Amino acid sequence: MSTPLLGILREEILATGPMPLARYMDLCLGHPVHGYYRTRDPLGVAGDFITAPEISQMFGELVGIWIAAVWSSMGAPAEISLVELGPGRGTLMADALRALARAAPSLVPRLHLVETSPVLRAAQAERLAGISPTWHDGVASLPPGPALVVANEFFDALPVRQFQRGERGWHERCVGLSPDGERLAFGLAADPDPHLTTQAPLGVTLTLPGAALDTVRILARRLVRDGGALLAVDYGHAQPGFGDSLQAVAGHRFVDPLTAPGAADLTTHVDFTALARAATSEGARVHGPVDQRDFLEALGLRQRAERLSAGATPQQAVRIAAAVSRLTDPARRGMGSLFKVLAVSDATQPRLPGFPDAKP
Repeated sequence: MSTPLLGILREEILATGPMPLARYMDLCLGHPVHGYYRTRDPLGVAGDFITAPEISQMFGELVGIWIAAVWSSMGAPAEISLVELGPGRGTLMADALRALARAAPSLVPRLHLVETSPVLRAAQAERLAGISPTWHDGVASLPPGPALVVANEFFDALPVRQFQRGERGWHERCVGLSPDGERLAFGLAADPDPHLTTQAPLGVTLTLPGAALDTVRILARRLVRDGGALLAVDYGHAQPGFGDSLQAVAGHRFVDPLTAPGAADLTTHVDFTALARAATSEGARVHGPVDQRDFLEALGLRQRAERLSAGATPQQAVRIAAAVSRLTDPARRGMGSLFKVLAVSDATQPRLPGFPDAKP
């Protein structure tokens, strides 16, 4: 499928050679004119995928309860920033703030949203009308001070580098052109990377989530210095390993990552072990990861569903039950187990709600 971005990618490859996968992902998702997130609202039935906040208001409400509990454990500071990374349409934050107003009425946070998409910023402004959030292009411009940070399906869309193990070492995976020069094609750098010495069988793929690790390190340093916590919810794995999890989604189905650059979402599974190591390297405390199912149930998902169902019509009650089932599905590819929840905090937070213990 020809897209406006395809010609731009082709010209760059012809001029400078095959580009690393991280460069390809960065252009496909964030090109200032033709990037996927710059040009559309990808959420909902009419979009390409549906996230947990769009499935049910209960998800955002429980996040709001979590925020209230952590704020209280911090000593209820009068001045605190509430930050969301990749806020989508603003649905999660709207639901969280509604719950927060009931659970902690004296908490009036300064709201900061990290969002690069002008389309989604407009949707967030409409959903959060009257709140006046401050938008940021990245975490580096967030103001100092205590903060509670939420990131739902944010880290999976950050660019990654990939390498394949060959006879002479690890060769970086790149995107180049097919022999006829008309189509994009995957390939490997001719020379191995001299800095990678990890032992592994021939042919396996190693993913390095550099952008995600940099983001976590910045936030961890800030939390250690100023206090607060980060709550990250995403699909991925709790144990490190090898494998290629790059995927593209358009119209609620998987598509070839190279066939429609700029018109499909590109993601990889989040390596939660790597995120945890990045946080602890900065002196932060890590909580989890735990399965989304366990996290939501620990926060009272089923009790909240019962209360909503008590005042609902039969049809509404069916939808509430279906949402609970979808959010907690324990199947291998179900949201309840595929999605993990990780928290990062300053060292004064020995335990956070939703997590059975904390790792020092």
